Amino acid sequence: MRVVGLMSGTSMDGIDAALVEISGRARATRVHLLAFAGTPYPKPVRTRLLRLCSGAPVGLDELCRMNVWLGELFAEAARRIIRRAGVAPSSVGLIGSHGQTVCHLPVPERQGRRQLRATLQIGEPSIIAERTGITTIADFRPRDQAAGGHGAPLTPYLHHVLFRHPTKHRVVVNIGGISNVTDLPPGGGLAALLAFDTGPGNMLIDGLVALRSRGRLQMDRHGGLAGKGRIDPSLLERLLRHPYLSERPPKSTGRELFGLPAMRARLGRALTTLSTSDLLATVTAFTARSIALNCERFLRTRGPIDEVIVSGGGNRNPVLMRQLQAAMPQSRVARVEAYGYDGRAIEAMAFAVLAYETAHGRASNVPSATGAARAVVLGKIVPGGPS
Repeated sequence: MRVVGLMSGTSMDGIDAALVEISGRARATRVHLLAFAGTPYPKPVRTRLLRLCSGAPVGLDELCRMNVWLGELFAEAARRIIRRAGVAPSSVGLIGSHGQTVCHLPVPERQGRRQLRATLQIGEPSIIAERTGITTIADFRPRDQAAGGHGAPLTPYLHHVLFRHPTKHRVVVNIGGISNVTDLPPGGGLAALLAFDTGPGNMLIDGLVALRSRGRLQMDRHGGLAGKGRIDPSLLERLLRHPYLSERPPKSTGRELFGLPAMRARLGRALTTLSTSDLLATVTAFTARSIALNCERFLRTRGPIDEVIVSGGGNRNPVLMRQLQAAMPQSRVARVEAYGYDGRAIEAMAFAVLAYETAHGRASNVPSATGAARAVVLGKIVPGGPS
C-alpha cells in the first residue's frame, strides 16, 4: 500500500510529507520511501501558532480557525508530495496525519476520582480527506492517553521496524524541537523497547536565535553561531539541573517545559549578559548533554550502547553532533543517512506506518515507551471520497 505521512513537530517550522510504500506486517514489515518534501509554514501561520502555544490568552475562535487553516495546508502538502512522486492520487491508499501539537499535558491532573491527561493536535483531517479524496487517519495520541499512557512517543514503532539488530545495542535519537530516544537492545522485540523524550532539541536554540536576531533568523543554521562561541560552565550546570532530566521514563514533554518562555527564569541573567554565540554554544551543549545524561541514567543499565543513530533537523547541526559524540565517547554516533534513510523524513514516515497499522486494525503504540496499560489501535479514521 502507498501511504502519505504528514508531520509537523514542536519547532512549528513547517509540514513534512513522505510518500512511502508499505508491505508485510509485524517483524516482516517493509517500508520504502518514494518521495519526501518539507514545506515551511507561511510566516503569519507560524507566528499565530507560536502565540497559541505561548500561554498568552487566545480566543477559542483563533484555535478553531487555525485548526481549519492547518487542515488546508496539510491537504496541500499531501497533494504536493503525490505529484512530486509522479503517481496517481487513486494509487494512494491512506494519509496519516500527525497534525500540529498546540498543547501536550501528559502528567495527569486529578479531577475527583479521575486522573486526566490531555493533548491537542490541530490540522482538521476532514479537510484533508475532502481535498484529496483519500481516507485520512489522524489524532493518534489521545487513544494511548485513554489507556493510561503519555500519548508519546509514537515514532518508536517505526524505529523498531527499521533499526533493530540481532547483535548490536542501538539507540535512535530524534532531535526535533524536543529530543527523544528509542532504545533497541540486541535481538529484542517490541516488548523490550524503551523510549521517551529526553528534553530540549532545537526548540530552545531556535527561540534564542529568533530573540537575539529580533526575528530576522529562525534557526542556527549548521551551528554557525554556536560554533563561534564558548560554553558557559555555570549556565550549563544550571540548565542540567532541570528536574525533568531526572524523571524516570515513561515521560514526555514539549514547549510547556522547554520553550523559551518556560526557560527564561533558568537562563536568568545570561539572556542579557552572554554574547549570542556563547549563549547558543551553551544551549546547544545543553541539548547534547541532556540526551547523553538520559542515556547514561536510564539506558546503560540495559548494556553498553554500540550505536547512536541520529535523525531529525538536529542531525544537520555539526556542532550539536560533535557535542553529542563527545558526551557519548563509548558509542558510535552517526546520522541516520549513514543507514540509508533521510533523517528529515523519519517522523513523517512513522505516521504513514501508524496509519497503515490502524487501517488494518492493529495496535501500534508501544506501552513500554508510553506507559499505557495495554496496546491499542491509534487514531481516528475519516473516509475519503471524490476529491
